[in-house]
Order: sequence, then structure tokens, then C-alpha cells
Amino acid sequence: MALTPSNMLPLGTKAPDFSLVDTKDNQVKSLGELKGTAGTLVVFICNHCPFVIHVNAELSQLAKDYIAKGINCIAISSNDVDNYPQDAPHLMKQNAVDHHYIFPYLFDQTQEVAKAYDAACTPDFFLFDSELILVYAGQLDDSRPGNGIPVTGKDLRAAMDAVIAGKPVNLDQKPSMGCNIKWK
Repeated sequence: MALTPSNMLPLGTKAPDFSLVDTKDNQVKSLGELKGTAGTLVVFICNHCPFVIHVNAELSQLAKDYIAKGINCIAISSNDVDNYPQDAPHLMKQNAVDHHYIFPYLFDQTQEVAKAYDAACTPDFFLFDSELILVYAGQLDDSRPGNGIPVTGKDLRAAMDAVIAGKPVNLDQKPSMGCNIKWK
């Protein structure tokens, strides 16, 4: 695995629109229909990345804690499934079941959405406010596989709490780290 930092899309960027297939139900869903009333979390993940596997339980818990508060969560996998078949849509669907994802798990087959978001790694987090303006592009927390730090989601949770409270999100944002997106 190649440790890759996120590119840190500039804060204030409007969320690029998309329509992608949700592997959980095979329905095409758009950002407009999935966005939350208070905010929207878009996270680029995949099935096989050790960094995503490390945080899967927290991703599920985040969704359970924040969807009811108006922040919808959207997961997207953009990996090249020809060279990484473990990230294929039918396995994405199974991964969503296995990890209790209550949020959509979309497949970006053309990789155009990942490029529009300047996504670089898995996991890569993008938190938008109610107007779909980027307010956070940082890490979940300081935990990484093998570093002994518990997964708490503290950095992302603080940003989500600020969005819900209508307060500014802390501008001191550390990039997410993970496996690089597997480009075609």
C-alpha cells in the first residue's frame, strides 16, 4: 500500500454535481437528491484499502450519529475494478451490508467524480455545508493502521458539529492519509 495524502480541495469550493449508481440498490442517485439539510459528507473509500478497513466501524457510527442531525453521508468508490476486482460493484454491495452502511455506496466507474473532487486517497473526506460549499477537507482523526491511536473520528466530528451549530469550521485541517485511488 502506498501512503498517499489527500489533495485538500480548497475550502469554499462548490460541491461538484454527480449522478452515480448506488451499489446497494442499483439505482442512479444524484448529489442533489442525497444532500443533507444541514450538510453533506462525501467520502471516497473502497473495499480493500487497509486505511478504510481500519475506520469502517467509525464511518458507520458517524452516519448513525449525524444523519438524524441533518448531515447526510455519501460514500463513493472510484477504483479501477479491472485491476482491483475486489472493489467491483457487487462486492461493494456486500461490503456495505457487512459494515452496516446506512448511507449510499456509489460506484464512480469513469473516475470523473473523483477527478472533479480532486480525490487522491481512500479514505478522503469532503464536508459541505447546507449550500454545498466545502468547509472541511481533512482527516477523520489521527488514527492509522498500526499506530495504536484509537479511532474516534474527532477531527471530522468537530467539523460536523460546527456545521450543525452554524459555526465556522476550524481552518486548521490535517490531510487525510490512505491508499492512493487506483486510477485506470
